[in-house]
Amino acid sequence: MYKYTSRQLRLPDEFLMPFEGKLDHKNRWVRLATMIPWEAFEEEYARHFKKSGRGEEAYNVRVALGTLIVKERLRLTDEETAEQIAENPYLQYFLGFDAFRMGKIFDPSQVTFFRKRFPEDIMNRINEAIIKNSKDDDNDQNSNDTGSNSESDGSEKQEKLNSGTLIIDATCTPADIQYPTDVRLLNDAREMLEKIVDQLHSCEKGKIRRPRTYRQKARKDYLSFTKQRKPNLKKVRKIKGKLLRYNRRLLKIIEKMADRHGFEGINRKQYVKLLVIQELQRQQTEMHENKEFRIEDRIVSISQPHVRPIVRGKASAATEFGAKVEISIENGFARCEIISWDAFNEGTTLIDALKRYRQRNGCYPEVVLADKIYRNRDNHEFCKSEHIRLSGPKLGRKTEVIKKDEAKRIYLDGCERNAIEGKIGEGKRKYSLGRIMTKLAQTSATSIVLSIIVMNLEKKLRLLLCHFFKRLLCGYCEQDIGFGCVA
Repeated sequence: MYKYTSRQLRLPDEFLMPFEGKLDHKNRWVRLATMIPWEAFEEEYARHFKKSGRGEEAYNVRVALGTLIVKERLRLTDEETAEQIAENPYLQYFLGFDAFRMGKIFDPSQVTFFRKRFPEDIMNRINEAIIKNSKDDDNDQNSNDTGSNSESDGSEKQEKLNSGTLIIDATCTPADIQYPTDVRLLNDAREMLEKIVDQLHSCEKGKIRRPRTYRQKARKDYLSFTKQRKPNLKKVRKIKGKLLRYNRRLLKIIEKMADRHGFEGINRKQYVKLLVIQELQRQQTEMHENKEFRIEDRIVSISQPHVRPIVRGKASAATEFGAKVEISIENGFARCEIISWDAFNEGTTLIDALKRYRQRNGCYPEVVLADKIYRNRDNHEFCKSEHIRLSGPKLGRKTEVIKKDEAKRIYLDGCERNAIEGKIGEGKRKYSLGRIMTKLAQTSATSIVLSIIVMNLEKKLRLLLCHFFKRLLCGYCEQDIGFGCVA
């Protein structure tokens, strides 16, 4: 059962403290509470619950979304997030409570359900709403500063030309998995299949003799291989063949047991892993027989079969395992353009990103700052037809002499493009883009967009601080000098 909240935002003075204290209006969580349009997504959030009045009352949208923001901003686990919210009155105010509550607000397992109720598309819309509010605030600030000049500008409206700058780049967000090797994956599959055989045999224990699995011999072979410091390709191929034969035997045993009494005795997670292991066995067998090392949709984790290898070609990590994410920056605020578990060429996504820019702003950007991989012939022709300047040198044979103005412009574009590199670095060092701890594909996408939302909220806090110092400086100028400051 879900109960709509008539008033999502409360003033800090209305929050009841246990010792008759008051909340500080300048606290970061108090300011963040006013930057998020809580009620804009309450109706869509309420669709996850029944409309009848029966059952326990569900947590509202502010509690669910606020908990995810607290967890991401402080980089906490689910358990620690529940503890911090129970101990901190500012966090409880941020979640929309009217008074401080003693004890745990919710069980840590609820955080998983909160993530599932905010899929990727809803999180992107929340991010757009936050960015739109920041634009409206800037427009109000500019209109107050310009005064009557805004009226004259409005009367002389012309056709909207290209304006703004779009900075775009792609990166990989590594998943929390062990570095995959074929031998380790096959051994993990063998151990899981042995557990499934044991549980299936428990249903017919005493009726049929337990099947022989050779688990001791298989483990002895695997341990003898792992103790070798640098095994050559011949030894690796030999142990892979052994493990493939062990797993093939176990899969046949499971198939015969399932024909007799079905899959009674194993739960849903084990059944899903069994399906993943069957596909893993097929892929590894095909590569082993053909003596190849590549295959489409290669499985690198049994617990997270959606994860794919992303080849980056960098010195720190030539290959990473996770989702490939394309991020764009506009006026200092970041957006998640694409989240894909399969590798893609960034050069084929620029035109779609420019069209989305036009839908948001009513015009194309004036300048696009992108990496070298984006500067292909199709993108150059599209940008030329729409009067968009694409950063970097022109296509074709490089001339020995480059004009001084062109070289300076390429240098300045590279300096300005560093903003996207810094934003990606901020997300990986300060937030969870460096290692996605969630296990499902849906919740992982939610965590990725949530990191971008938190970075934009931090940007808004910094802008709010800049406006405060600007007003303070203008006040000093009017008091000491006698005229308004133009800062």
